[in-house]
Amino acid sequence: MNERLLKIGELATLFGVTSRTIRYYEELGLIEASNRTEGLHRRYPPDAVIRLKRIEELKRLGLTLGQIRDFFSLFAEDPSGEKCRRLLLTIYDDQKKEEELKIREARERIARIDANILAAKKKRNFFSCPGDDCNTCEFASFCLEPVYNKDEE
Repeated sequence: MNERLLKIGELATLFGVTSRTIRYYEELGLIEASNRTEGLHRRYPPDAVIRLKRIEELKRLGLTLGQIRDFFSLFAEDPSGEKCRRLLLTIYDDQKKEEELKIREARERIARIDANILAAKKKRNFFSCPGDDCNTCEFASFCLEPVYNKDEE
């Protein structure tokens, strides 16, 4: 079979990346050159295009290069892709849980902000006591409430 081998620059241009990126992917084991010319120039087989396409897709999904390398290792073990599919589902489930946690934390922050807004609206004066429990407050001896609210008496 006479397959066309691609130069590193051709491969980089196809995917809008630099030759350095292609070499880095090769260092990580994500792609490999099938051979080198006598001048030691890398040549890549057509499956490098498929691998780069998959790398691009997985990166768009938010996966790290380490996770992508795990996918390629799994694929080498199980060409059916079932292990890859299960790993991807696990990663998505973890990402979803992280996002749900962020949402819960954001809702808690919003609730605290709402409470602060309510408290600020209830204040008679910017320097009035921040709480309704002045009699039991440990700072009652320092409280300026009587000073700022003397006109109400």
